[in-house]
Amino acid sequence: MKFSTREDVEVPIDQAFALICDFDAYERSAMRRGAEVRRVDDLSKPGVGMKWAASFKMRGKKRNLELEMTRFDQPTEICVLSSTSGINGTGQIELLALSRGRTRILVEFELKPTNLSARLLVQSLKLAKNSLTKRYKLRVAEFAKNIEDRHKA
Repeated sequence: MKFSTREDVEVPIDQAFALICDFDAYERSAMRRGAEVRRVDDLSKPGVGMKWAASFKMRGKKRNLELEMTRFDQPTEICVLSSTSGINGTGQIELLALSRGRTRILVEFELKPTNLSARLLVQSLKLAKNSLTKRYKLRVAEFAKNIEDRHKA
C-alpha cells in the first residue's frame, strides 16, 4: 500500500533540507506523544546508517518500531526503512528546487506486510484508502507549513 503527495514551500532547497533533517525535534515530538525513542547508532552527523528504536502504545498494545536511514543525498533525498511486527515500511522525501527561494517536497510512504496477520491489516487499510489518503495529505501539508514557519522564525 503506497501513499504519495507533494507540497511546495517558500524556502530555498538547502534550508528546507536542513529543517527536514532536524531529527532531534522529531524525537522530542514523538516523546511528547508518549513514545519512547532512542538513537541506536553512534554517528556524529546525519547520514546513512542512522538508526532509532521506538516503542509506543497503539490500540491498547505496545508496539516496537525500528527505523534506519538508507539514503541521505544532501540536499535532495532522504530514505528511511521501518520495520515492526509483520510490516515493513519505506519512507522517502525528495526535494526539488523550483526557483532560488521555492522548493517542492515529494513525500512517499509504502507499507509491505510480511506475514498473514499484517496482510489482513493492510487489506483492511485498503478499504479506507480514500480517507487515509486525505489524512496523509493533510499531515504532509502541516509538515510543509511547519517548515515554512520555522524558516521565517
